[in-house]
Amino acid sequence: MYPADVADDLVEVLLTEEQIQARIAEMCREIERDYAGENLLLVGVLKGAVMVMADLARELSLPVEMDWMAVSSYGTSTRSSGVVRIQKDLDTALHGRKVLIVEDIIDSGLTLSWLLENLRSRGPESVEVCALLRKPEAARIDVDVRYVGFEIPNAFVVGYGLDYAERYRNLRGLGILSPSVYEHEDD
Repeated sequence: MYPADVADDLVEVLLTEEQIQARIAEMCREIERDYAGENLLLVGVLKGAVMVMADLARELSLPVEMDWMAVSSYGTSTRSSGVVRIQKDLDTALHGRKVLIVEDIIDSGLTLSWLLENLRSRGPESVEVCALLRKPEAARIDVDVRYVGFEIPNAFVVGYGLDYAERYRNLRGLGILSPSVYEHEDD
């Protein structure tokens, strides 16, 4: 789905598909340099990171393993609830592994901080974070993120895996969702 297909639902297009692909390629060159010769495990955070994980893994020229974890702090809201629930845990043991968490977006940092603590308790050699998007203005906790694609404004964004009530994940590019789409959510 292209931004023009849902133009009435978007305030603006922040990033095009081409801009995202170019930045993912740049991040992959950094990851390849930092993990050359290593047995890297990519941990994608469902569902939002599906697109990022797929494109990142395909762009990397080093062998990687992949696993998925689903955690939630949103539900159908546009704001994080702050309560993290594991909906799907990893199938892979982390002991002694080099782990790279692949995230779609970092808002408050609360969910990611919880996830880092959880994964580090499982005995990996290292745990780092790669996030396509970060909202510095929304941060409530400082989380060290090794690879950041783009810093974006504190607006509700959809596309490229990010959703509102399970819609817009397949939008090519990233757009700011119009408040008219969700303004009645608390009614």
